[in-house]
Amino acid sequence: MAYAVVAHYRCEPADEATVRAALLEVREHTRAEPANEAYEVHSVADEAGGFLLYERYADRAGFDAHKAAEHFQELIVAAVWPLLTDRTVTFAEVL
Repeated sequence: MAYAVVAHYRCEPADEATVRAALLEVREHTRAEPANEAYEVHSVADEAGGFLLYERYADRAGFDAHKAAEHFQELIVAAVWPLLTDRTVTFAEVL
């Protein structure tokens, strides 16, 4: 069953360009992952420093492989997460 992730990230406006660049780089790596079906990065309208991510994987194992990938660890865990002021994530099974 397909597995979806919706993440809402917020950072200080001063960090917005750095976070945006990292998210767009992760998008390119993630779209090449075998289990990835979609990875979209959105800038939240009327919210400086706000980003919305929509990700879909073939299954939960595909998402787990994504989290273990070098690009996720380097660009998200080490570079993006420390800059965030808020992060909410929703996990769902696609019907």
